[in-house]
Amino acid sequence: MKTRLGCFSRKSDSYGDFSEFLPPAHETTARCVKLSTEEVVQWSHSFDQVVSHKYGLAAFRTFLKTEFSDENIEFWMACEDYKKIKNSTKLISKANKIFKEFLDVQAPREVNIDYRTRVETKQSLEDPSPSSLNEAQAKIYSLMEKDSYPRFLRSNMYLDIVKRTHAHSQRRSV
Repeated sequence: MKTRLGCFSRKSDSYGDFSEFLPPAHETTARCVKLSTEEVVQWSHSFDQVVSHKYGLAAFRTFLKTEFSDENIEFWMACEDYKKIKNSTKLISKANKIFKEFLDVQAPREVNIDYRTRVETKQSLEDPSPSSLNEAQAKIYSLMEKDSYPRFLRSNMYLDIVKRTHAHSQRRSV
């Protein structure tokens, strides 16, 4: 799995790097992921379709990196991981790490949340539970859904994925 997703791990200034994600124009490689046109088109049905599909999520993350706004999806993913923690010591540690990285004023990867949400989240993290970050996560999800997701669907990156998966499926059916 790590090898297959290796094409997403590099920081990218342009969507051209994303072409490794797609089946090559003339051949296929074991290294890159194969997607059907139907899967890719489903991403346009709802934002949840993108973030719940492992390759849709990877594509969206890559897109946000090209816009230098990947802190939102990274925060959302960190919250998803946080919710799964059962050990209270690890929960406290992860909560502090997430707050310092994404939520604190002047955090290195500060996400855009309102003052009230920031304060309430900080208070909630004084005695952390798996739901302590839910409100902040929901705000960021909504922000991505309303702002970044429509741009993703209009982006050359997404349109190229659709076009190339369609072309690849046409070649396979011949």
